[in-house]
Formats: sequence, C-alpha cells, structure tokens
Amino acid sequence: MTVTADNPENCPRCARPPALCICDRVQPVDTRLRVVILQHPREDDALLGTARLVTLTLPRAEVRVGLSWPSLAGALGDPRADHQRWAVLAATKVPEAALAAARRDQVALLDRHGALLDRRRHGLEGILVLDGTWSQAKTLWWRNPWLLKLPRLVLVPREASMYGRLRREPRREWVSTLEAIADVLPALGEPEAARDSLRRLLRTLLQRARDAQRGEAAV
Repeated sequence: MTVTADNPENCPRCARPPALCICDRVQPVDTRLRVVILQHPREDDALLGTARLVTLTLPRAEVRVGLSWPSLAGALGDPRADHQRWAVLAATKVPEAALAAARRDQVALLDRHGALLDRRRHGLEGILVLDGTWSQAKTLWWRNPWLLKLPRLVLVPREASMYGRLRREPRREWVSTLEAIADVLPALGEPEAARDSLRRLLRTLLQRARDAQRGEAAV
C-alpha cells in the first residue's frame, strides 16, 4: 500500500487512507501530565507511526517536529519550564541498578546523575518522548544536550510490541512510541484507562493494516 502524508484522500484528522482510518475508535482520556513528543523530521507517521495516535487520545499531548531546540523552554515554547519537572523517555544506557529497579517496578525515574528518584512523589509536570527510527531517536538525543539535565525515565515494557511482523524492532524489549507512553503513564499515577485507550487504538490500526495487506494479496 503506497501512502504519503500529503495525499488529499487521507483522513484530515488521522492522516491515514480510508482503509486505515481509526478515528471511529478514538476514545480520549484526560491526564494530569503533559506529553510532548519530539519527532525527527524524517519520521514518517503517515501509515504505521504512532505519534498522531497519542495526540488523538491524550488532549494534553502534542508533537514538536525538529532536529534540535536550544533548551527545554525552547522545545516546550514555555520560558518558565523547569528542568526538574520534566522527564525524558529515551532508549539510552543507564546504570544496572536503574535497570534492576525498572525490571521490578516496570518504570524507574533517575536524576541527571543516575540516582533513583521517587517517581510518584517527584511532582513531574510532563514527559518528553523522542520519536523516530532508533537511529533518528539517537540523533535527537545527541543533538539536544540539554536533555541530560532532565530526570530520565527507564522503562521495561509490560508486553512485547504489538507490531509483530509489520515492523521489526532492533531489540525484543523495545516498543513503539505509543506503547512506551501507554506503559509509563500509569506508573506515574495516570489512570489505567489511558493505557487501555492508547493500546486499543494501535491494535485497531494494526489489524486494519493487516486486513489491507491481505486484501491486496488477494487481488
């Protein structure tokens, strides 16, 4: 299936072709935390990407497209942004103690020096998530050194990625942007309904993509 982001036949809301439109299954869930997705300019969210699904589900989520921003305040568009109140979720190397804590509790929160923080009492205002291929996400990490000043979230996903054969992950324990956000939010005190709604929407998209593939193969 050939899909481009600027195809005039795509749904104006979810940017997907009619066969993959999932707007009928969107169930918004309010959260206290903001979610800001920093998306690499070359990440293609038109077909199976998940950033737009997050913004459709979470009213307090948004996507910022770019390679670099001068600071957290620049990325958020808020000069009052506090480095201690925002945590970044990215696949980077962390101390073994942090991995052990994440394996036990699913999510661990570290300070800039790698020490464990109380994720429930830290008073986060929001989370930053790097979106793109794994190499693109790594580029975003290194192009924005101010990210090192933020607390860091370490995630051990509850389940393997739902993509299956539709999209391979470099490591079995790595998951999509949506799946990572869905697992992190409840660990930070948000309702389990946020996870359920996000995963339900992605499951619908993937099933419709598989159905479309089977339909093309049968032609």
